[in-house]
Amino acid sequence: MVKLTRIYTRGGDRGQTSLGDGRRVPKHDPRVTAYGTVDEANAVIGLVRLHTADQPETDAMLSRIQNDLFDLGADLCTPEAADPPYPPLRVLESQVDRLEAEIDAMNADLAPLTSFILPGGSPAAAHLHLARTVVRRAERLMTELAEVEPVNPAAVKYANRLSDHLFVLGRKLNANGAADVLWVPGANR
Repeated sequence: MVKLTRIYTRGGDRGQTSLGDGRRVPKHDPRVTAYGTVDEANAVIGLVRLHTADQPETDAMLSRIQNDLFDLGADLCTPEAADPPYPPLRVLESQVDRLEAEIDAMNADLAPLTSFILPGGSPAAAHLHLARTVVRRAERLMTELAEVEPVNPAAVKYANRLSDHLFVLGRKLNANGAADVLWVPGANR
């Protein structure tokens, strides 16, 4: 478990940070950029939760996702190693499966889409669209990292599925899609 007694360490003052295995890397290292973007997505989901406190089921789902995003960050910050001294925390397929089950359950009540959706509608849905785009960016950074270093395939799947989850949840929170803001191609020509 983590126990923080000091918040600042001065360890990053020269532009480096420590990975989960203790190795020092530049703060702009692709691995740090990937898990930093996961942290950003988590912060946006925190904003969403400001608008879901009166919806216990939705808020609990988002709470689980926020915890999963810390798992994902821990996974990404610890590079693969043949025989690590401590087993690293890794995202599991079961976490991906849970997202898929939640997507299927939410999507069952939604009317099929007739157009692309513009971010908006309710405050919660608008923030979910922002979170979705940050998760997509994290996913792109993860796949870019995977071209040069091993990345847990379940972690990449989790990010991919999470962006879909946040999209469907946004529709659900927009009165089951009735308050979605639809794109009208060429409307302003």
